[in-house]
Amino acid sequence: MRKPLVAGNWKMNGSIDSIKTLLAGIKAGLDSVSNADLAVCAPAIYIPLVQAELDGSGIGWGAQDVSIHASGAYTGEIASSMLQDYGCQYVIVGHSERRTYHKESDELVADKVEVARKAGLTPIFCIGETLEQREGGITEQVCARQIDALINKYGVEALADGVIAYEPVWAIGTGKTASPEQAQEVHAFIRGRVAAKSSEIGDKLRILYGGSMKPGNAAELMAKPDIDGGLIGGAALKAEDFLGICQAG
Repeated sequence: MRKPLVAGNWKMNGSIDSIKTLLAGIKAGLDSVSNADLAVCAPAIYIPLVQAELDGSGIGWGAQDVSIHASGAYTGEIASSMLQDYGCQYVIVGHSERRTYHKESDELVADKVEVARKAGLTPIFCIGETLEQREGGITEQVCARQIDALINKYGVEALADGVIAYEPVWAIGTGKTASPEQAQEVHAFIRGRVAAKSSEIGDKLRILYGGSMKPGNAAELMAKPDIDGGLIGGAALKAEDFLGICQAG
């Protein structure tokens, strides 16, 4: 049985005061969460603060991106070893905003997944289609291409300890949400794609839904057999909402 994971992606939001308040609220409500792993992925500059606030709490933390390089003249980049220094357990890789705004290719994203995995970090490997691609009927082709870029280069073992987040790009920050049936259909396809290479890895792979999950729809989404939690954006910035989603796990 796969234990749900609810991971907050704060994106470029937060301040010292707001983060302290948010984390205090989440910690205060932890007793209400019985069946989910929790994690928050913060802007890099706040990771030391998050570590200090969450150390020993049972809540994991991580980053929103990682460099493929170990060190060197790569201004603005952050190496996996730097994330390790601050106790990160997770790193989001290939988020649609990185793919869109920073032109990250499927191959680059695959390289980042492997770098994270080799460093002992759990990559949250994001895949998903745009509205144009969904309306064009090529959702499965897009997801397959993104998954295959990783498996073809590094083998299905690259997902042995990882997490996939399916994010229908058209449902991020728009208020639109894929119906539980639409989400389940894609999640089942993703699991099947991985299981075709390794049934063991496919069975234990956690696949999160990353398209505007909220307290009001979390239970219905996570009741589906192949939805193992959520990658949460806006709702992760409010302790009450984040806990509400975690309670649905």
